[in-house]
Amino acid sequence: MARLAGLLARPVAVGGRTVANRLWLAPMAGLSHVAFREVLDGFGGCGLLFTEMCGARAVPTENPRMSALFTWREEELPRLVCQIAGADPREMALAARRVEDEGFFGVDINMGCSVSGIVKKGAGAALLRDPDAALAVVQAVRAEVDVPLFVKFRTGWTPEVDPAVALARRLEDAGADCLVFHPRVAPDRRTRPPVRAHIRAVAEAVSIPVLGNGDVVLPQDCLDMLDETGCDGVSVGRMAIARPWLFAEWTAGFRPGETVFRDYALALADALERRFDPIRALKRFKSFTIYFAANFTFGHDLQSKFLACHSMDAVREAARTHLRPGLPLVRRPNLAMYNT
Repeated sequence: MARLAGLLARPVAVGGRTVANRLWLAPMAGLSHVAFREVLDGFGGCGLLFTEMCGARAVPTENPRMSALFTWREEELPRLVCQIAGADPREMALAARRVEDEGFFGVDINMGCSVSGIVKKGAGAALLRDPDAALAVVQAVRAEVDVPLFVKFRTGWTPEVDPAVALARRLEDAGADCLVFHPRVAPDRRTRPPVRAHIRAVAEAVSIPVLGNGDVVLPQDCLDMLDETGCDGVSVGRMAIARPWLFAEWTAGFRPGETVFRDYALALADALERRFDPIRALKRFKSFTIYFAANFTFGHDLQSKFLACHSMDAVREAARTHLRPGLPLVRRPNLAMYNT
């Protein structure tokens, strides 16, 4: 752990700005929202926070006081990157302009989402099928803003890494300041292991920072990704939802107490209730339970207790009743639950 902390705690330069460490939150639709980020920030240790995916067409006119997606805490803006999705270069540029004007650390272009509704619009992973279209988006955004520009992308729609390597070089040439790379083919919803050798191929092809992403669960997984790929840092997704204290644990030696799971569930319930209407708050809490319950030996049974709740008060009561110290934990959370 000491060696891992030493590697992760090093600052990294992105687009002329400095990020305090090399362990970042991955953008996740429906999960990396303002309430979750507030709870995660309470533990500390996360170098950069990312919003959930925001549609580029809506961003220029969104009201942060009303929006469920394009909203934030003022104190997180210096370390917050807004992820935008779209296919039209002009729409993406206008969205990026709004992001910069609001004071975000940077803007992230989504080229990884393979959900059919996104792909049908030519956005997300669909851009990997048309590198010229992908480059047009990056060039338009780069011409519009000065903040650091990130691109989150996958291997592509076939398992060969060469197209991803070629695209990475072109993204850098077009003005991207940092790449976050998930080494799976676009249609794969975590049914096969990520190919870490592909991260190395991408990292070696460019001079800008490349962060690896995919199936980093335990500290050793994180260390192995750094050692095996030569990447500049690690972006953590669903494991951050399962155990948001891992950032402080892996970078600064934080040791969670015996009530950490109960405290986490209660803190998230409170944050969701402050930030969202009751229906949306409850729905978002239930989405979180898949990843949270994967920590426990009898995770499905525990999840069912929360899914049966009809109010946030019932959620809190379930947390106090069922999240007792000493509840049997698994060493490696049950990733199979993530795909259900």
